[in-house]
Amino acid sequence: AETRGTADGHARARAASAAAIHAAWQSLLAVGARPDPTRRAVEQLLVRAEVALAAPADTDPARLRAWARGLRGTGRVPRVAQPREAAEELIGVAAERALTSRSPWHRLTPCAPIAVRTVLGCASAGYAALALGVGRPYWALVTAASLYQANVTLTWNRGVQRVVGNLVGVLAFAVLAPFTHLHPALLVLCCLALSFGAEALIGRNYWLGSVCVTPMALLITEFARTQDTTELITDRVVDTLVGALVGFVAAVAVTNRRAGDRLDQALTTAERARESAARLLAEPQPA
Repeated sequence: AETRGTADGHARARAASAAAIHAAWQSLLAVGARPDPTRRAVEQLLVRAEVALAAPADTDPARLRAWARGLRGTGRVPRVAQPREAAEELIGVAAERALTSRSPWHRLTPCAPIAVRTVLGCASAGYAALALGVGRPYWALVTAASLYQANVTLTWNRGVQRVVGNLVGVLAFAVLAPFTHLHPALLVLCCLALSFGAEALIGRNYWLGSVCVTPMALLITEFARTQDTTELITDRVVDTLVGALVGFVAAVAVTNRRAGDRLDQALTTAERARESAARLLAEPQPA
C-alpha cells in the first residue's frame, strides 16, 4: 500500500508538472512573437524543465530549485547553458511562434465554428424564451452559452449538469425565500453564504456549483424589491429547459469537422516521426 501510494504521488506530481510546462509554453506563445533576452532565458528554462520531466534521474534537483528561486525573485532571469536538444527545441518554438504571428484572419478562422455555434444557440434560446412569454429570457441565453464545450459529448454532459444543478438550486431557493423575506440582513447573509459555496464547489463539480449559483441569482433579484417566489421559480425552470434544449440543438447543428481532420493529420505525422526515430535508433550509429 505504501509503494502504491508513493507511485500515485509521483504520477500526480508528474501530471501537474507536465500541465504547468504546457501552460507556460502557451503563455509565452500568447504574448507575442517579439524575441528578447528575457523571453529567451525563460524559454531555455522551460526546455530544461521538460528535460527534467523526461529524465528525472539525469537532473540535479538542487540546480533546479536554485533556478526556480531565481525565477520567482525580482532579479534577473537565470541564464542556463543551451545544450543541443535545447537548441532543437527552441527551433521548434520559433516555428510555432511564426505560425502564431500570421494575420488575424488566419488565427481566427479555426474559431469560426465556435463563434457561429455560440451566436446561433444564444440568439435562438433568447428568442424562444421571448416567444414563450417568459419574464426573463436572458436566463435562457446564459444557459445556452454555458453549455458549449470542445465536442458534443462534453456539451451534453455540461447540459445535464446545468439542468440538474439549476433544478436543485430552484428547490433550494423555494426553501430559502420565505426565510430571507423576514429581514433584509438575512437576504444578504444568504447571498454571501451561497457565494462562498459557489466559489468552493464550482471548480470541483459544475452541477454542485450551480446548486449554489441558482438560488443566489434568484435572491439577488430581490435586492431591489420582494418579488413573487412562484413567478421567479417558473421563469428560471422554463428558461433553463429552453436554453439547454435550444443550445444543445445548435451544438449538434454546427460542428467543427475540420478539427477532427487536423487531429487525424497530426496523429499521422506523429506516428511517422516515431517510426523514423525508431529506425534511426536501430542503426549501428544512432547518433
